[in-house]
Amino acid sequence: MTTASTPPAPAAPSASAVTFGLDTFGDVTVDADRRSVGHARTLRDVVAQAELADRVGIDHFSVGEHHRPDFAVSAPDIVLAAIASRTERITLGTAVIVLSSDDPIRLYERFSTLDALSGGRAELTVGRGSFTESFPLFGHSLQDYETLFEEKLDLLATALRERPVSWSGSIRPPLKDQELFPPLERELPTWVAVGGSPNSVVRAARHGLPLMLAIIGGSHERFAPYVDLFREATSQLGTGALPVGVHSPGHVAATDAEAREQLLEHWIAQRNQIGAERGWGPTGPAEFDAEMQHGALYAGSPETVARKIARTVQDLGLDRFDLKYANGPVPHEQLMTSIELYGTEVIPRVRELLAQGASDAAMPRRSPGR
Repeated sequence: MTTASTPPAPAAPSASAVTFGLDTFGDVTVDADRRSVGHARTLRDVVAQAELADRVGIDHFSVGEHHRPDFAVSAPDIVLAAIASRTERITLGTAVIVLSSDDPIRLYERFSTLDALSGGRAELTVGRGSFTESFPLFGHSLQDYETLFEEKLDLLATALRERPVSWSGSIRPPLKDQELFPPLERELPTWVAVGGSPNSVVRAARHGLPLMLAIIGGSHERFAPYVDLFREATSQLGTGALPVGVHSPGHVAATDAEAREQLLEHWIAQRNQIGAERGWGPTGPAEFDAEMQHGALYAGSPETVARKIARTVQDLGLDRFDLKYANGPVPHEQLMTSIELYGTEVIPRVRELLAQGASDAAMPRRSPGR
């Protein structure tokens, strides 16, 4: 979408309105002796991590779908149902559900069930996913990548808003006045995750769904044009103002040096494993430090992480920030400390900075070793 007009500037975020979440793929962790704890224990640990997130006042907890050996979560709704039974207030979402290889109608029914069981705490973030293992696993062709996501998102959006559901497309037989059960008792918050495609940004706006930007490398400032495009598109389409969020990796420890020490080897190992699969060159400490200082890695002490988040929220005019707190096989105990610091120190400090109109833009950047 193009226009000769100047895109609207990001709205100044209200410190009280911005919400904060945690995301995990259930990265299979190691113990103190660097031995893998396995998928089953990792899943149980994820539930314990969500319980802690609920206790320390974090707003959202989301788990992402993958079908590969390094991530334990392949059935997010099952994990979220377990978490629902052991938490009280935190919202329970996905980061993300791979909609292209799922059934939107079954997805609706699974999450309307979760919403009922959790007392209205379910939400969805859907996307095409950055991994493609689910396509052959569930009998889909990568040649249909674009068509599957476009039509399934349209069907899901229709199911979320129309009762009964009538829909037709090329990917399945049409639906005519179809009732879905259990029916939702409220509007289910549903976000569209985007990694950097303008077409995907406009698609989210066209369906009237909030935008979640996955910023996993480089400066957040590179994504300002996507936020402008989304706001311009929603304005032109008449959908009204819709929330914008960011999902980025990070880790919180007592000091910058401790956060670097705990995360460095795991981040590099995961990055090189995925990079080898995708034809990327190897990485090392220099790239890690660059991402920690200037890029999309929100790692460090509570003060360092809070200032970096506040700057991102201000620069992009965000409504929500989600920290992907698990990045490689970081031990469970260190993840629990990171979650506690995020909830008890980082988030309150971000709110203070937003209320003061402050950010790390006016502060000297610190070396990750200090």
